[in-house]
Amino acid sequence: MEGKKFKVIIVEDVKLELKGTEEIFRHEIPEAEVIGAAMTEAELWKLLEIQLPDLILLDLGLGGSTTIGVDICKNLSMKYPHIHILIFTGEILNEKLWVDVLNAGADGIILKTGELLTKTDVEAVMNGKKLVFNYPILERIVKRFKESVANEIKRQEAVIDYDIDEYDERFLRHLALGYTKDMIASLKAMPFGVKSLEKRQNDLINRLFSNEERVGVNATRLVVRALELRILDIDNLEADEE
Repeated sequence: MEGKKFKVIIVEDVKLELKGTEEIFRHEIPEAEVIGAAMTEAELWKLLEIQLPDLILLDLGLGGSTTIGVDICKNLSMKYPHIHILIFTGEILNEKLWVDVLNAGADGIILKTGELLTKTDVEAVMNGKKLVFNYPILERIVKRFKESVANEIKRQEAVIDYDIDEYDERFLRHLALGYTKDMIASLKAMPFGVKSLEKRQNDLINRLFSNEERVGVNATRLVVRALELRILDIDNLEADEE
């Protein structure tokens, strides 16, 4: 959509920042026509009754609230699904807010830090691209992605190094969830009796602990060890169907 005119409404409750954003559009993105600016949610809905834009640049924090922008985004997505929504926010540390607003239907998030709002980001959104982020948020996302991949690799390596089969994993996972051996033995996918599970527990202790560490290791310590080694993923501890 480069060179093609499109209409924009800016939602921003700080006058100085609003003026600065309007200047960015005027000088950097001349094909954008700013048809209105709202400092409150009520002002936004009034503007939308007059004329619908192609893009809404939405600040998340209005009137001291950090969540109102999420509600606005959700309502906009339902009522006007054809309007692009780009978040332009000073909430540079609130990751939950970022997730909430993406779930609410935002096309992207530009943090008010680093390179700020650019012609490239706005054009990407107008061309239908989803998940448009500027460098500060991309850096955070990539860091989390790298950590997630590294942890998954550690888990895979631990499964191989300690010869963990699907029954070992299921046994450890249910111990972590507070199941007794009787309860675990009753699971559909666990074809073992209590005695066999006790043997499996001792076998796991022998595999996961050195000779010096094994004395006095109970089920709780075994589970902690499995979590430490990433054999179990603490974020994905769910029970099987019984």
